Parts: sequence; C-alpha cells; structure tokens
Amino acid sequence: MAVSLDSSCKKCRRQGMKLFLKGDRCMSEKCAFERRAYAPGQHGQRRRKLSDYALQLREKQRVKQTYGVIEGQFRKYYTMADGMKGITGENLLLLLERRLDNVVYRMGFANSRRQARQLVRHSHFLVNGKKVNIPSYLVSEGDAISVVESSQKKPVLVESLEANEKRVMPEWVVVDKTKMTGTFSRYPGRAELGDQFQEHLVVELYSK
Repeated sequence: MAVSLDSSCKKCRRQGMKLFLKGDRCMSEKCAFERRAYAPGQHGQRRRKLSDYALQLREKQRVKQTYGVIEGQFRKYYTMADGMKGITGENLLLLLERRLDNVVYRMGFANSRRQARQLVRHSHFLVNGKKVNIPSYLVSEGDAISVVESSQKKPVLVESLEANEKRVMPEWVVVDKTKMTGTFSRYPGRAELGDQFQEHLVVELYSK
C-alpha cells in the first residue's frame, strides 16, 4: 500500500496550519509549526499570492494529509460523495470522518490518525464484535468499537487513553475508557467538524 514518507511537521508548515499529525507533540512547545510557522525550504518565508487553482489544490492537500489518505483513495471518496444526496463537500468530510482509523483516533485510543491506522492494521480492534484490520472501513451509526481483549493491556493503548483524558470527545462518539469500548452514536453535522477546511474549494477543483 502506498504511503506518504514526507515529514509530518513539514506538511503542517507547507499548509500553513496545524494538521495534528503527531498527537501530543502538536500541543507542546516542541511543535515545529509553533517555532517556524512558514513553509519549509530556502524560500519558505517569501510571501506569494496564490492563484485560485493553487488555493484549491492546497485545500485538497490539507484535507488529504489531515485524514492520511492518498490521491487514489481521496478521489474515490469524492466520487462517492458526489453520488450521495446533499452537499458534496460535506458528504466528503463525513465519509472521511467515518473511516475506522479516524473513529479510533476520535475515541482517544490513539494519539494521532497515523498511530490509529497502525493499530487497526495490527488487528487490535473489533467492530460489532468482529475483527476489522482495514483502516478505510466505513463505520456506520450505532457501530460498537472495542479493543480486543488480548490487547487491552498493551502500553500504547493504555498510554493513549491516559494522555487523552483531558481531550474533549466529539459528541457523536460515546466512550467507556474502563471497558475500552466506544460507540459511533451518530453522523456528525458539518458545523460540528469546525471551520478548519473549506471543502467547497476541493469540489471546485474536481469539478473542472
């Protein structure tokens, strides 16, 4: 499977915003974006006016890199979103939110989506009682996510839950940290996903 080998910190600096790709590190003084909030490279601090196409492309990259998907996957999600009822851009974000690795991250079982993806691949989670090791698996309303019994004492999972104690859980997930279980109770509304993205720019890019 293709993966991006670019530095996570460089991705944030290139996009001009925190993508929270390194979990707790992004919230600490060690965050590279906090120390150098400009694009990487020799000409990173040079201000340039971006064309409409460049803005659309950058927005697509922001969404892709935040959720950790490659171009082929992203285009597939866009095609699915375009065929659904409702607003295409909002449908796209909802599909990305429904990815199992994202749900595991949202529930606090991992410090980053990258870590969540690795944990899912290593078969540490059950969906409705069945093992699922596909990070792109789309979770539905009411699905129960749980850590397999043999993995519940693994340091990486225990430490992630402890580290995320103070993190505010999204209202569309319900988590029982003592039992290491959670429920994807409902689909989130667009307003609940914040204003980090301008998904209409992505739609404009693919509509050309």
